[in-house]
Amino acid sequence: MTAGYLDTAQGRRLAYDLTPGSGPGVVFLGGFRSDKEGSKALHLEGWARARGRAFLRFDYSGHGASSGAFEDGCIGDWAEDAAAAIGALTEGPQILVGSSMGGWIALLLARDHPERVAALVGIAAAPDFTVRLIAGLDADARDRLQRDGRLEVPSEYAPEPYVFTRRLIEDGARQSVLDAPLRLSMPVRLLQGTADTDVPVAAQMALFGHLEATDAQLTLVRGADHRFSDPACLALLTRTIEALA
Repeated sequence: MTAGYLDTAQGRRLAYDLTPGSGPGVVFLGGFRSDKEGSKALHLEGWARARGRAFLRFDYSGHGASSGAFEDGCIGDWAEDAAAAIGALTEGPQILVGSSMGGWIALLLARDHPERVAALVGIAAAPDFTVRLIAGLDADARDRLQRDGRLEVPSEYAPEPYVFTRRLIEDGARQSVLDAPLRLSMPVRLLQGTADTDVPVAAQMALFGHLEATDAQLTLVRGADHRFSDPACLALLTRTIEALA
């Protein structure tokens, strides 16, 4: 396994761990404020190593061990980071596994760089979540976001609140994948827990209905939450990838 840093054309330094092996390789795309040391990323790395399959996990800029401040980033920046990592560190089409926000980034990559995507697996994929965030804000919160350029929202996943910046919100609107037809030529598998309160089943059903893909499947797991990281969920994830590979 190779651990190192990739310097991108945009001047960002990305921390990564690359496991060599056969293709198509698997690339894990983490969620909002998560990093490459998460349980799903490490589980997939162990699975890939045991089977001799190439695997890449990395941190977006402002995340984990990569350069930059989280609050300076946005969806477009992180999609650029993902494209740079895949372009520089992998060969041939890859199976993209995107968790939550990573599912949004995987959809952007599949739309814009289909030649590099063999298949796409979304885990509680959250495309356009910034649009839903704005829609759920009251007038006072909207005013604070405009006035201060940032909004703090409590999170059950971290002791400190999540910070959503005006730049993140405005860029999220530009990166939308649900406001126009989304035609994908590769297999798509969406995995979703019924107890997920961050990405509700209805949102995943809407994404599934929006996709224009000849080979798409949505699997609901009763009782699974947004983390989707208990042993049964991880086993389903690896079985899904194995079927695609």
